[in-house]
Amino acid sequence: MGLYIGLDIGTTSTKAFLYDEKGGIRGGSQQAYPLLVPEAGRAEQRPDELLDAVIEAIRGAMQDAGARADEISAVGISAAMHSVMAVDSEGKPLTPLITWADNRSLGQANDLRRNGEAGRLYRATGTPVHPMSPLTKLLWLRSREPELFKRAAKFISFKEYLLYRLFGRYAIDVSLASATGMLDLNTLDWNESALRLTGLSPERLGEIVPITERFSGMDRTLAGRMGLRPETPWIAGASDGALANVGVGALERGETAVTIGTSGAVRSFAEHPSTDIGGRTFCYAFEPDRWLIGGPTNNGGIALRWYLEKFVIGEGESADLKEKEALNRIMQLADSVPPGSEGLLFLPYLSGERAPYWNADARGTYFGATLHHGRAHFGRATMEGVLFAVRTVYDALTQHDVSNRSLLASGGFAKSETWTQMLADLSGTRVIVPDTYEASAFGAASVAMLADGAIGDLSEVKERIGILRTHEPDPQRFGTYERYYSLFKRVYDQLEPVFPEIAQLQRGTGVNHEDESEEGEAKHTVPEK
Repeated sequence: MGLYIGLDIGTTSTKAFLYDEKGGIRGGSQQAYPLLVPEAGRAEQRPDELLDAVIEAIRGAMQDAGARADEISAVGISAAMHSVMAVDSEGKPLTPLITWADNRSLGQANDLRRNGEAGRLYRATGTPVHPMSPLTKLLWLRSREPELFKRAAKFISFKEYLLYRLFGRYAIDVSLASATGMLDLNTLDWNESALRLTGLSPERLGEIVPITERFSGMDRTLAGRMGLRPETPWIAGASDGALANVGVGALERGETAVTIGTSGAVRSFAEHPSTDIGGRTFCYAFEPDRWLIGGPTNNGGIALRWYLEKFVIGEGESADLKEKEALNRIMQLADSVPPGSEGLLFLPYLSGERAPYWNADARGTYFGATLHHGRAHFGRATMEGVLFAVRTVYDALTQHDVSNRSLLASGGFAKSETWTQMLADLSGTRVIVPDTYEASAFGAASVAMLADGAIGDLSEVKERIGILRTHEPDPQRFGTYERYYSLFKRVYDQLEPVFPEIAQLQRGTGVNHEDESEEGEAKHTVPEK
């Protein structure tokens, strides 16, 4: 029985895990690196630093498992979405890796909205026009660095850079390509309007391949550093979001994955592509009969971490030493406050918001505070506010589909029984917490198993996933939350017209409010019980 490596290339670390064919973990390793934010709105990484992390993570996982090179059947790749970089004709980077968290293309995104192009692009590609998307980043780069833009041979994601260094091919899986804002949902080729806007030919972008594409003939030096044979096949894999759904078993209609790490996301697979009339959700390609529909929210565990750092951990105390103690205390305090935090609401938009509002100017707000409210109320309200934001995405996702049966929880929040029960009560839906460890990595390994013939369909992955616990919604609490949720949405609607004004004032002070968001990890660790 062979072993499969699930490689998960995230925002601040790369993880590699070895799985047997039954899904059991045999070993793993993680390598961290920084997200570089030298100024407001800018968020980059060094591509060769990520490449070194991939090599070290795989080498570490091999050593941890005590595995031999000839035991590895294949490597599957999961990677964060929306990154882009320029390379020259020899494959050398001309720019840093510009990540999803980089907001410097906000002006280009706004221009596309004003001239009506945004709606047409969304319907054609399934990607909402937003500074996260490589499309707007390319427009920004073309405007700001015209000579560099002309000189660049290719504009690629980090996964393409990795595959080029390992195998000499610039290839991007259809899942990641779909998240660029440039892949046509109908043809699964580069969209003509996107090419026209950016001034690029298809030759200056990567080769689009299916998620099961095999790569062989690895660079011998890099293979040796990882402890792998050059003949070991690598499988293209997909985005971290899509593979997280695979990793928790949310593969069929009626099964929705809720991931809350630093930020959050709500995602379901559908049999056919579908865009939202209001442009609230994304639609990304995956397999011919599986399309990923959903939306990311910027403010997940980062909001609770912010509350901890600003209002719970004492001045001068070590955040690392005190964090676990403070988190446990918040969970205990939250349990002492009734649902709705006795009339205290929190809009968690500390770093703007993506789905369903796609409003980079949205800001965090506590509403309804009185002299009666104390630390416990604010802690619970912060947790509830994150879940209210998640529910706005969930509602947009399920508005036209009433078949949803359950929510499958993953990410740091899934380790807290308090928070996952709160999600069940607030959504009125059963919440299942699978026992899957590192969902995106397991999803990547599962695609490798599919490509290698170890499984016949991804639906077989469910047989390899157990249930850690299940939460049923409490009808009385759900009724209470319905009233607060209605008010939560109305407060947002009332504040939406004034958010741009306060955001503009904040930008004038040089304060950075928009450098941390996304459905993977960012600069902070994820709260856990």
